[in-house]
Formats: sequence, structure tokens, C-alpha cells
Amino acid sequence: MPIELWTWDTPNGRKISVALEEMGLAYTVRPVNIGQGEQFRPEFLAISPNNRIPAIVDPDGPGGAPITVFESGAILLYLGRKSGKFLPEDLRAQVPVLEWLMWQVGGFGPMPGQVHHFLQIENETDRRYGLERYSKETRRLYGVADRRLGEVPFFAGAEVSIADFAILGWVWRHERHRVDLAEFANVQRWFRTMMARPATARGFAVALR
Repeated sequence: MPIELWTWDTPNGRKISVALEEMGLAYTVRPVNIGQGEQFRPEFLAISPNNRIPAIVDPDGPGGAPITVFESGAILLYLGRKSGKFLPEDLRAQVPVLEWLMWQVGGFGPMPGQVHHFLQIENETDRRYGLERYSKETRRLYGVADRRLGEVPFFAGAEVSIADFAILGWVWRHERHRVDLAEFANVQRWFRTMMARPATARGFAVALR
């Protein structure tokens, strides 16, 4: 039976649709319209108690029993282990995957997410401080990514990993962050490489709403 992907068309939602396509796992989309408050419905809270998308239901979980997973980072780790793809078993090779996955979850997501928020505030006085603060931090994070990708082709090294899927979901929104990728040549090269992958393209093309 296919995995149920409960999601919406957001950076965190796209991380998982891309990963599922890249891993070749069968799935169905269960849209959760966060603009209409559907994330607070009891049936969604039952699988995502933090009322945030995405979440998954895998009918064929460990031991053949169903399992639910919420939080995009946890979902990527689960799918990587389930599929045996994009998450090395060797601990030394796995460490950079975990490092860059946590870098995204802890910073490169929350920070540009705040940029999205403050851009919508109409009052200039209320908007200015937050927008300057979070835009500066977002650009710093793009700089961190650019330095890393000046050393290796992908975030964890020579091969694509779940860390790339996690980060890609947010770089996909670089224009909304008011970031010109031409200023970060290594990120731009990586972004174009990732978006040219057929499975990644399918992950962005699938309807999530």
C-alpha cells in the first residue's frame, strides 16, 4: 500500500515529495490546506500533534505494522532508512548527512521563514527590524551553504543525500527570500544540478494542494 503524504505546497512539503520520488516509493497526497486551518483538524492532529505539515502514514511500517511520522527531518530519516537510499549506513559517511540535515531544520528554514512573515507586514515600523534581522541571517546561511558547496558537489559530499532534499525545498524559494543566487555561485550550480534531476522535477511538479 502507498504511503500517505499529508502536506501542502510549502518548502517543507516539497522536501518530502522530492524524497519520495527520488526513492521510488509509492505514495498518495492528502492535501492539508493550512490557509483554511485544516492542520488543526482532529484527523491531522492524530498524526501530527504539532499541527504542522508534512506528516506521513506508512501502512507498511516496521514489522509490517502501520506507522505515522511527523516533522520533515524525521520523515526524511525514516524514508532514507526504509528505502536504503540517500542515507549511508556507514557512520562516518552518515555524519555529514545528519549535520547538514540538522543545519537546515534548525536554521535554514526557520530564518527564511521569518523573512516570509515580515515581508507580509504592512506597517513599515513593525516590519523593518524583523526583516533586517532575519534577512541578514538568511544571507549568512546562504553564505555558509556556498562555502560548503565550493568544497563538495553536494552537501554531504560526493553523493546526493536526504540533506540535499531538505535544503532544496528552501532554496526553491530563494526569490521570496529576496536572494539572487547569482551572488552565491556554488549554491546556484548545485540548485540547477538538483532541479535537473528527473525525479526531483517530478517531486516539484506533483500537486500538493
